Amino acid sequence: MRSPRRCSRNGCPRQAVATLTYVYTESTAVVGPLSAFAEPHTYDLCEPHARSLTAPRGWELVRHEGEFTPPPPTSDDLLALAEAVREAARPVAPRPDEHEQKKTPGQPGPQTGRRGHLRVIPPA
Repeated sequence: MRSPRRCSRNGCPRQAVATLTYVYTESTAVVGPLSAFAEPHTYDLCEPHARSLTAPRGWELVRHEGEFTPPPPTSDDLLALAEAVREAARPVAPRPDEHEQKKTPGQPGPQTGRRGHLRVIPPA
C-alpha cells in the first residue's frame, strides 16, 4: 500500500504538507504548499517544520502564509487499501510441517514447500 509523503526531516514521522525548494542562483529558500509530485531537489516538510524553518545566513526566505493542508486521498490510495483488505482476508495455506504430520510414515508422495508467495514443487 502506498503511504502518504512524510516529512523529510530525520526522525519526523508526520505527514508532509509543504515543500521546501532552494533557488541557489537567487540565494532564496521557498516554502510553499505541498507539490503534486515529489521532486528530487525539493524537501517535503510537516507543518511544524515548515513554520519554524530558517534560511541560511545571507539568504532570503519566502514562506507561504496561508494554511498548509494535507492532500486529499486519491483513488490510488483507496484502491491500495481495498487490495490490502482483500489480501488480509485470503485464507492462509497450511504450513509444510502440518502436511508432514498428517502423512503416514513410509508413504511417498509429492511434497510442496511454501515461502511467502513462491511455491517449490519437486520434480516428478
